[in-house]
Amino acid sequence: MKTNDILRRIRYVLNLNDGAVIDLFTQGGRPVKQVQIITWLRKDDDPEYQLCPDVMFAAFLNGLIIAKRGPRQGQQPEPESKLNNNLVLRKLKIAFNLQTEDMQRVLKLANTEVSQHELSAFFRRADHKHYRACKDQILRNFLSGLQRQLRGT
Repeated sequence: MKTNDILRRIRYVLNLNDGAVIDLFTQGGRPVKQVQIITWLRKDDDPEYQLCPDVMFAAFLNGLIIAKRGPRQGQQPEPESKLNNNLVLRKLKIAFNLQTEDMQRVLKLANTEVSQHELSAFFRRADHKHYRACKDQILRNFLSGLQRQLRGT
């Protein structure tokens, strides 16, 4: 999934205004201006649309983790320069303090069944023999289930 799509969905799920989104970027170590947020939140066919860089979106997710769970002891993590769906799913799991059963429940709200073994495969190292890449549909369904859980829609 595109970082912009995920940013839009998280913003909707958590009912965040532009100021709150800016705060999350700042907490993640990458301050932004409202103009940048607006261009990232535009629809793909808008001429002023810009793709949110992975490093910026990683900072947003780190800021979300800090806002939900509190700052980490010691030095804060640097945002990753390259993101994939597995890493996004891991960061969301950490931010919302979800266990495997919680994630299965969230996915079930979006009519998606994922076994414990399949789910744990998404969180393994990429060089592990049981690693599995998280496809866009799984991440999309997870965000939909999270929306249903938090917003009831």
